[in-house]
Amino acid sequence: MSHTWQRGAAAQALHLQLAQRLREQIRLQAMPPGTRLASVRACAREHGVNPQTVVAAYDLLQAQGLVEARARQGFFVRAAPGCATHSGGEAGAARQPGDAPARRAPPPTRAVALLRAVLARGDEAAGARAMPGCGSLPADWLQATPLAQALRRLLREDDSVQAFGCTEGDPRLRAQLARLLAEQDVPAAPSHLLLCNGSTQALDLVARSLLRPGDAVMVERPGPPLAFAQLARQGLCLLPVPRGPQGPDLQQVLHWARTRRPRLMLVSTRLHNPTGGDIATGCAHQLLELAREHDFLIAEDDVYAPLCERGPPLLSAMDGLRRTLLLGSLSQLLAPGWRVGFVAAPDFLAERLRESKLLAGLASPTLTERALALLFERGAVPRQAAALRERLARARRQAVQAARQHGCRFDFPPRGLFGWVDTGVDTEGLALCLHDRGYLIAPGRLFDPEAGPSTRMRLNFAHAQDPAFWREYARALRACAPRPAAQPLRGVNTSELPLA
Repeated sequence: MSHTWQRGAAAQALHLQLAQRLREQIRLQAMPPGTRLASVRACAREHGVNPQTVVAAYDLLQAQGLVEARARQGFFVRAAPGCATHSGGEAGAARQPGDAPARRAPPPTRAVALLRAVLARGDEAAGARAMPGCGSLPADWLQATPLAQALRRLLREDDSVQAFGCTEGDPRLRAQLARLLAEQDVPAAPSHLLLCNGSTQALDLVARSLLRPGDAVMVERPGPPLAFAQLARQGLCLLPVPRGPQGPDLQQVLHWARTRRPRLMLVSTRLHNPTGGDIATGCAHQLLELAREHDFLIAEDDVYAPLCERGPPLLSAMDGLRRTLLLGSLSQLLAPGWRVGFVAAPDFLAERLRESKLLAGLASPTLTERALALLFERGAVPRQAAALRERLARARRQAVQAARQHGCRFDFPPRGLFGWVDTGVDTEGLALCLHDRGYLIAPGRLFDPEAGPSTRMRLNFAHAQDPAFWREYARALRACAPRPAAQPLRGVNTSELPLA
C-alpha cells in the first residue's frame, strides 16, 4: 500500500493513526461540515487496514465531537457551533422567492480550504512536493534579484517611499499600467486606475462599491472559486452561466438578464480560470450588446494576462471602458507575496472605488508599488514575462503528455497555466485520497458556483512535472474507480459489523 503506517511497540495504535489523518483533513476543511465519510469497507480498503480499525477510528472521532453517526446513512463531519451544515455553506447567497435550492452559493469553506493548504505550504523548503491544484507559478520560477535591487535603490535614494501612500496607488506605477493597457487598446488613464492588494481586493472593492446584499451576479461555470466565495460572503445571489469553447453561454445570459435583472457579470476573456480558454470575438460583441440592452456591468477578470502570448481583444477595449471594469494582477508575474493588483474603471465608478478603498485600508504600500514601477521603467517586467511564458510552454507540453498517458481528457485546448481535465472519477474523493499522500489537487466541485459533483479537476501545468505525483495519481485513481458490489463473506454475519 502507498500509506505508511508506524508499527511496533513505540508506535500509536493503527486506529489512532487513522483518526489523526482524518482529523487533519477535517481541520484543513478538506472535508467540510456535512461531508459523508467513506464507508467502513471503503476506508479499510483505501488505507490497507482491518474494518474494525476503521470502526475504532470513527468511534474516536465521534467521541471527540468531530463526526456524527446517522442511522442507515453513515458518519458525517459535524459543523462547529453556530455554523450551517447545509450545502449552501456558511454564508449562502441571498435567494429570491421561488428560487430553486440549486441556486445557492457554494460553501466558501471549499475555496478557503484550498487557499489554506496552499499558504501552509508556501514557506516549505525547495524540493517540497508539487501542488498541481494551486493557482500560481512555482516560487523558484520567479526572479527575486531584480526586486531586491529595486528595493535597495529606493530605500537608499527615495525618502518618499517611507511616507504615507495615496489611496489610488503609486502614480508612477499607475502611469506604467496606463501605458501597458493603451498598447492593448484599453483607454485607461492613470485616473481610471486604482491599485489594490491583489486582484482579490480589486473584486472585493467592486462588489462593495456597486452591489448590495441580495443583488444578482452572473458568474461563469466553471469559474474562479475564490470569487464565488467572496461574492457569497457579501450576500449576493450567484447565477451560473456555462462556459464553453466560444465563451459564456449567451442564451443563459439572456435568460438571467430577462428573469433576474443582474447588476454585474464576472467574465474572463483570455486564459480563463480554470479552462485556459478565450472568448471568441463574435461572442464578446454579443455579450457587450446584452450588457447594454439589459443594463448590467461586466467585471473582466484578466489576472493571468502576463502569461498570455496572444489573445482576443479585451472586452474593456471593445467597450471603451464604458460598461466594463478590468481587474488585473502583477502578483503572478513577479512575486505572489507582494499582492499588487489593479482595477480600471469608468469615470462614473472610479471615485466610488477610491472611497471604498479609503475606508477599507486608507492607502497603498508605497515601497512595493514604487519598486514595481522602477522595474517597469527598466524593462525588467516584459523580459520576465517573456521568460516565464517560454518556460511555461515547455512545462505545459510535458504535463499534457503525462496527463494524457494517465487517461486524462482535456475539455479545452491546453493553454496558459491551467488545463481543465476529465479524470473519469469523482475528483472530490480523488482529492482526499491524494491529500493523504501529500499532494494537492483542485477538484471540479470547487469551480462550480453550485458546488455540484464533478469528474473534472484543474491542472496547474507548472506544478505537474513530478513523475512521483503521477505515480500517486495512478494509485489514487484506481482506489477511487467504481467497484462492483462486494459479495458477503461466507461464514461471517456482516450485519453485525457497525458499517458506516
